[in-house]
Amino acid sequence: MKKSSFITGLLVFMLAGSHLNAQKKAVTLSAEQILSINRVMLSYDSALSPGAALLVMDRGKIVLQKSYGLKSTETKEAVDATTCFRLASVTKQFTAMCILQLVQAGRLSLDDSVRKYLDSLPTYTQPITIRNLLTHTSGLVDYEALIPDNQVRQVLDIDCMRLMHSTDHLYFVPGSEYRYSNTGYALLALIVEKISGEDFASYLQQHIFKPLQMKHTLALEAAKTKVPNRAMGHSRSSNGWEVTDQSLTSAVLGDGGIYTNVLDMAKWIRAICRYQLISPSLQQQAWSRASLSNGKSIDYGFGWHIEDYRGKAHPHHSGSSIGFRNHILLFPEEERAVMILTNRDEGDPMEPCKKIMDIIWPK
Repeated sequence: MKKSSFITGLLVFMLAGSHLNAQKKAVTLSAEQILSINRVMLSYDSALSPGAALLVMDRGKIVLQKSYGLKSTETKEAVDATTCFRLASVTKQFTAMCILQLVQAGRLSLDDSVRKYLDSLPTYTQPITIRNLLTHTSGLVDYEALIPDNQVRQVLDIDCMRLMHSTDHLYFVPGSEYRYSNTGYALLALIVEKISGEDFASYLQQHIFKPLQMKHTLALEAAKTKVPNRAMGHSRSSNGWEVTDQSLTSAVLGDGGIYTNVLDMAKWIRAICRYQLISPSLQQQAWSRASLSNGKSIDYGFGWHIEDYRGKAHPHHSGSSIGFRNHILLFPEEERAVMILTNRDEGDPMEPCKKIMDIIWPK
C-alpha cells in the first residue's frame, strides 16, 4: 500500500472513531454529584462577589452548566450562561488554530523563519521558526519586561514586535529550551495578518467564530468592538472587590484578547474534537508534547499545555490576567471537558476543575 493511501485511510478511521464516540451516551449527573460540585464552587457563589461560569461536557454534549456570583460588583448583575469572560491565555489555542489553518492551506510551514513574514524583526531573531513560537521555545524576551516605565497607552500586538528592538539578545538558542512566551503569540497574530491580509480579529471571526456560530465571541478591540453581556475583571483590595478589568497589556490580542462564554466554548470544544477546522494530524500535533533540539520532550504542544492525568496525556490550559482566572481540561477522545471561567484575580480554577472531574468520573 502506498504511504499516502495508508495515511488517508488512517485519518478516515480516526474521523469515523470520533463520530462513533460522539454517539455514545453522555454521563448523567445525580443530584448528589451536582450538590458536591456546588460545594466545590462555593467560593464563587455569592451575591456580593465576582463569580464564575462552569461548563462540563461529555461525548460532545453539555452535561452541566452552572453560573455563580456577579459579572460586575458595580451593577450587581449576576453571571449567567451567556456572560462573556476574557479568556486571557486560553486565547492561545485559537491563535494556534489560525496558524494551523494557514499551514493546512499551504500558505506557510511550521519550520519557516519568523522573519520570512515579519522582516522588520531584528536580525538576531532569524533562527526562530513558527514552530518555536507555537511551542514557547523561541527564546524571545518577554515584551512585558520591555515596556517603558512611562508607558500610558495600551500595548498592541504590533508594539510587541517593535519592543524586540529594545534588546539585542534572546534568552536562549531557539529550540534548545522551553520558556512560556506571550511575545511569541503576539507575533503569531501578526503573521496571521501578514499572510491572510486580514486583521487578526477579523480572521478569527471569518474563519473560526462565524463557521462555528460562536455568535458572542470576539477579540476585543477598543473603540471598534463591544463585548456582549460582559463580565468585568476584579481584584481584591483592603476595601473589598474592585474592578480591575484592563492593564497596559490587555489590548494584545494574540496572547490573550478573546472574550467568550461557556455556551460558545462548547461549540469550539465540539468542533476541535471532531476535527472540523483542521485535519486530525495537525490537531493531534497541537495536543502532543513538542520536542527540544536535544530530543527532550516538553509539556506543551501548539497553544495547549500537555499533562498526564490518571496515566493518560491530555491537553489543558489556564488563562490569567489582571481581573480573570480561567482553566480548561480537555479529553478529546471522549469529547469531554471541564472548564471554569472567572472574573476575579485570585485562585487557581485548575484545582476545582480536577475536583469536579473526580466527582463525575471517580477513579
